[in-house]
Amino acid sequence: MTHRSHAYESGGTLTNERLEFLGDSVLGLIVTQELYVRFPDLDESRLSPLRSGIVNMRALADIARTLNLGEYMRLGKGEEVTGGRDKNSLLADALEALIGAIYLEAGMATATTVVSNLISETLDVAISRGAGLDGKTALQELCAAQGKGVPEYVVSESGPDHDKSFTAVAMVAGEAIAEGAGKSKREAEQLAARGAYEILSSAPSI
Repeated sequence: MTHRSHAYESGGTLTNERLEFLGDSVLGLIVTQELYVRFPDLDESRLSPLRSGIVNMRALADIARTLNLGEYMRLGKGEEVTGGRDKNSLLADALEALIGAIYLEAGMATATTVVSNLISETLDVAISRGAGLDGKTALQELCAAQGKGVPEYVVSESGPDHDKSFTAVAMVAGEAIAEGAGKSKREAEQLAARGAYEILSSAPSI
């Protein structure tokens, strides 16, 4: 759980970034397989956004918090004083690194069991929120039905080129409705769209 900020300040070279890279792929495969088996009647257009509802920075960070992973991260002083132990991006990366380590040490079968248990609640929540539907399409259709025009997205990015984070704000009729954060522009926009959809569908008067 050594963040690059700690390695830089201590003069070391080993960080958890290689494990993150591996864990990201392992996690993606396990989640995709879980959805493929669990929902045999859904096509790719429905499975893809459902997967995004689980494998995204915010969802992974929430899972990491249930494991108290923040306590085990080795951070540089700069990240420490700026609340790095509770940053979504760092927590999500730490969880991916942990999954990568489990895969290397115990194999795919054990990694699958662990990940399936970790994502169980997140998957149920994603399904209940309609994550199997494309968020941007659903929001656009809802806005049209409510006469609010076409939604727009204001996207900002932060972080170095090799580890960027994106934040999107869903704008409806010129008003900021919901925000989403992710490791890609598309992910951030989808999360913002789903949040806005939930708000507008439950409170049409907004």
